[in-house]
Amino acid sequence: SLVGSEMCIRDRDRMEQEQFKKEILPLREKLFLYARRLLDNPEDAEDIMQEVFLKLWYMRGELDYYNNVMALSVQITKHLCLNRMKVRERTEGEAGEQFFICDASTPYTQLEQKDSLEHVMRLINKLPGLQQTILRMKHVDGFEVEEIAGLTGSTPEAVRMNLSRARKRVRDQFFKMQTL
Repeated sequence: SLVGSEMCIRDRDRMEQEQFKKEILPLREKLFLYARRLLDNPEDAEDIMQEVFLKLWYMRGELDYYNNVMALSVQITKHLCLNRMKVRERTEGEAGEQFFICDASTPYTQLEQKDSLEHVMRLINKLPGLQQTILRMKHVDGFEVEEIAGLTGSTPEAVRMNLSRARKRVRDQFFKMQTL
């Protein structure tokens, strides 16, 4: 039955999460110290940790092919830190808003909303990797902030901060384009 197969998928996902938490999350402290040494900034190191664990989460089905997951994790951390050092982002505010598309009553407003939604999606695609991934996990995949934090080995506050940054960036860029 459909309900039975849906329950099997949920059980499999729960097992994957438990295995990930058991095998990957213990690497967090060493990786965080490494990132902090490279970046000399605890907030940036925390962002990098979220990004590392998101990459590892999306690679979870392939991790068995690597001889040393710790070495892979260090390599990912190093590359992300180097990228962060190259492109120091300015600090953005905390206030974030979600975009809501309302029911349209005319073909014109429907077309306008569709165009706006496509524009927002293009802006999301231009976000830095971490912000893009967290935004998608929250609003496309439907993960809760606590689930994202658990999967990334981060705190819910750090996830909320990155969600806020991502939303603010998309909102600012969207309204900037609307005023041109």
